[in-house]
Amino acid sequence: MAETDVGPKLKLALVGCGGIARAHWRGIKYHAPRIEVTAVVDTVRASADAMSERIGAPAFYSLESALAEGDFDAVDIMLPHDLHEEAALACFEAGQHVCLEKPMAHTLASCERILEAASKVDTVFFIAEQAQYWPDVIEAARLIGEGAIGEVLSARSVFYDVLAVGPDDPKPWRFFAERSGGGISIDGGAHWIRPMRMLLGEIDEVIAETRAHTPRREGESVALALFRFESGVVASFEAVEYEGAIGPVQDLRVTGTHGELVSVRGRDGGMTLYNPEHPDGLRVADGFPGRADAYGFELHDFSLVVLDGKAPEATPAHSLGEFRTAQAMYRSAESKRWEKVWD
Repeated sequence: MAETDVGPKLKLALVGCGGIARAHWRGIKYHAPRIEVTAVVDTVRASADAMSERIGAPAFYSLESALAEGDFDAVDIMLPHDLHEEAALACFEAGQHVCLEKPMAHTLASCERILEAASKVDTVFFIAEQAQYWPDVIEAARLIGEGAIGEVLSARSVFYDVLAVGPDDPKPWRFFAERSGGGISIDGGAHWIRPMRMLLGEIDEVIAETRAHTPRREGESVALALFRFESGVVASFEAVEYEGAIGPVQDLRVTGTHGELVSVRGRDGGMTLYNPEHPDGLRVADGFPGRADAYGFELHDFSLVVLDGKAPEATPAHSLGEFRTAQAMYRSAESKRWEKVWD
């Protein structure tokens, strides 16, 4: 690999050219200087060609042809969840470093097979969970560790997602439970489960209620849950898919014996600290564009893990926490009882 002013670069193929690929490309362009995208892959020719024109990298219309003919050392897999295993295993076999969009797969059995295959190769396996890199959550974790709000008593995480599918649009793959692995909790909701794990530790058990109100969606579009952490702290989680207008949303709130950390969703959001020293609130971190930029931060971390041998901010096995939490929620909605996350 050629040397540049930032050191050697990682040649990367984008596998899957949907909306998330555009977010990843923006992140790479502005925040991952050691990545060079040298191939784009999609079975839909129009999508591959559009991304190729956007980036200036060759287009391939199958993963097989890309692995055989492309010039890259790593892949960024952004496919429907049920295609993750097949793609990841093919890339492991081809000697590629693998960055795989969360969730790892659509079933726990598939996740376990991916982890087993990854353990048998010498290349890097990395799960892309952008919430791990949200600047406001990282700052909140630091402040909690320093005792800025005292002993944590409770927390709340709220995710409202705009329904972007019209009644006449084709049914998206995410609406098929067998393909996605579930509904809103396992998909976008994971981005609001990870911050609570970062701030409060590991989740032990959950109790939940879910509802499906979005037409044609097979998984849940509303989820309400309580999470009991290993520390004993109990937090609430709320995820809603909606079409109408909503008011301001406090998407993260952590309450301690001496104060609170509160994040308000939106362009004017960000993390604010309330405690005896700052009773009127002290803005400690911005929300956006920091959260949107996190796509680039995670891919930059991936490049450093590959190129420099850096330890990742979170291991692939750690990413099962969000997946298992969502699965425990689904079991709880059926059993009407607390369900363990890791059993």
